[in-house]
Amino acid sequence: MSAPADPAPIVRLTTAYWDAQALLTANRLQLFDAFDAGPRSADEVAAALGLHPRATRLFLNALAGLGLLQAADGRYSHTPASQLFLSTRSPATMGNALRYADHLYDAWGKLEQSLRNGAPVVPAASYLGEDEARTQAFVRGMRDRATAIGRALVALVDVAGRKRMLDVGGGPGTYSDLFTARYPGLHATVLELPGVARVARGLIAESGASERVDFLEGDYLATPFPQGNDFVLMSGMFHRETPEQCRRLIANAYSSLVPGGLLAISDVFTDAGGATPAFASLFGLNMLLTAPDGTVHADADVAAWMAEAGFGDLATRAFPPPMPHRVVTGLRK
Repeated sequence: MSAPADPAPIVRLTTAYWDAQALLTANRLQLFDAFDAGPRSADEVAAALGLHPRATRLFLNALAGLGLLQAADGRYSHTPASQLFLSTRSPATMGNALRYADHLYDAWGKLEQSLRNGAPVVPAASYLGEDEARTQAFVRGMRDRATAIGRALVALVDVAGRKRMLDVGGGPGTYSDLFTARYPGLHATVLELPGVARVARGLIAESGASERVDFLEGDYLATPFPQGNDFVLMSGMFHRETPEQCRRLIANAYSSLVPGGLLAISDVFTDAGGATPAFASLFGLNMLLTAPDGTVHADADVAAWMAEAGFGDLATRAFPPPMPHRVVTGLRK
């Protein structure tokens, strides 16, 4: 006799947004900074942040229940994870990445609208240069995410001896910064939209990488790729493009590479069929809400498109957990 169906996972999903909004609101308030000097009472936190004392106590208890704070004897303090990742004073802070997720919270409430008309509810132009504040938040959030992703990517993709890197849709330029720092003699050009490039140049200057990384302003779907590259990177961009556009980008990369040149395509990819892993399939919905052609692709499809374009020595590697990313690589014959 089979076990009875368990409704618990369904019930848990009905309130999953409670957890998310508690974390996003705490990040918005920079609440975790309040514990950098040590344990604080709810009244002390409320006074420091201009919040209501009773409401603050409820809030801090909820954050402690989620494992984001520690609570003892009426006082609250950091967990190791909150101190490292949620304090804005930490070099590993995820604050900007969480702020980007916060900006998408309302969009997810309009999922039905996108399902009916197939269009995003967040105009892409608003965070790709049109709205300066949102663009700043988007690019800085992408920089924070790209730092962790990029460190893993650099460890997975060996570009020793290569000299010219083209970083297509490279956003904040973080991948180019990391690759050129690891491989002396490698110079990178980031092809990116003008509004994004404007913010990214400042970030690259802050990191001291301006001599190793430059920018080519343009639309990667329309701007001709510079020639003579021996390494082309396309990371975190295929989820904005249709299969036809992805094939065209791969063909453009092939043409821009010297013989033996390497193409690496990194993104959140699904398994064949598109339903798993769950994060990847949900990520496809997130892109539906935020980009005109937003989607998610299977890594097997990307490898097939690369083979069609003439790439050989194809390989697919998964990032170390809990990162949901994968990278597909191939060499121009």
